[in-house]
Amino acid sequence: MPLDSQARKLLDAAKAAGVPEMWELTPEVARAEYLKRTAKTKSEVDIWKVEDRQILGPLGVIGIRIYTPRSLDGAELLPVLVWYHGGGFVIGDLESHDSVCRALSNQTDCIVVAVDYRLAPEYKFPAAVIDCEFALTWVAEHAVAIGGNKTKIAVGGDSAGGNLAAAVALLARDKGITNVCFQLLIYPCVAPEPETRSHHQFAEGFLLTRKTITWFYQQYLRTSKDVRDPRYAPLEADDLSLLPPALIIVAGYDPLRDEGIDYARALIEAGNQVHLSNYEGMIHGFYLMGGVIDMANKAIDESVMHLKSAFGKE
Repeated sequence: MPLDSQARKLLDAAKAAGVPEMWELTPEVARAEYLKRTAKTKSEVDIWKVEDRQILGPLGVIGIRIYTPRSLDGAELLPVLVWYHGGGFVIGDLESHDSVCRALSNQTDCIVVAVDYRLAPEYKFPAAVIDCEFALTWVAEHAVAIGGNKTKIAVGGDSAGGNLAAAVALLARDKGITNVCFQLLIYPCVAPEPETRSHHQFAEGFLLTRKTITWFYQQYLRTSKDVRDPRYAPLEADDLSLLPPALIIVAGYDPLRDEGIDYARALIEAGNQVHLSNYEGMIHGFYLMGGVIDMANKAIDESVMHLKSAFGKE
């Protein structure tokens, strides 16, 4: 399928404006630049309630943002999606993914808890995983207090956030935590090294470049040995069985496309329920671009459909 015309327009505009790549910037400047870019392409979404909180994890305070779609009557409890933002483990925050969290909360009729996990290079692997796993545990323990149903919890995220969601699902299974009922993995990075065909095929010219990916991983990892740790590379896990059902969304012009497909296949081979959806004309990051790319809203709609099914809300 050819590159989507709206995606092409965005890429052309970025090229004409001389937009720098993340690897050319310091982490601090890259974070500010990413926030500016996401603000330009997001959809505007109203929601009933947004609350910022801080919780105390093993490594210190973790910021979370709780989205509630409507007023709850009496003892009514809503399902919960724990969301981990993307950004290569280096950039991204609660603000960069705010509109997506609002949309998922509203349309699914669920509470979304977004996690502001620690970023590299200030905090190397596995700090982000530790924060994200703790946030899931906190949600399970405090679900009722925030209007949530502790028996209906999903994990989700895009790119690096998809990696963290997949890793947390594995950790939850290994610890016997059974209330995670779904994984929403948006173009996740899950392989030990960026060496698939799509990584080389789309190395330049499609927003996320091979140089930027390599830079992200250099910031995040402590040593080369970390790439074999399933908490970093879920594809390296010895056992992928007995995991929650998953929707894996990939983009056709994304360097991460093939490893997302590989993970879907590996999960299926291990006996899990997986729906793989390839948005063939899309680029990495499109899920956040509902203000300028129509297919982003279709991907949100598809996510909502699968979340509702997992939550028994159909």
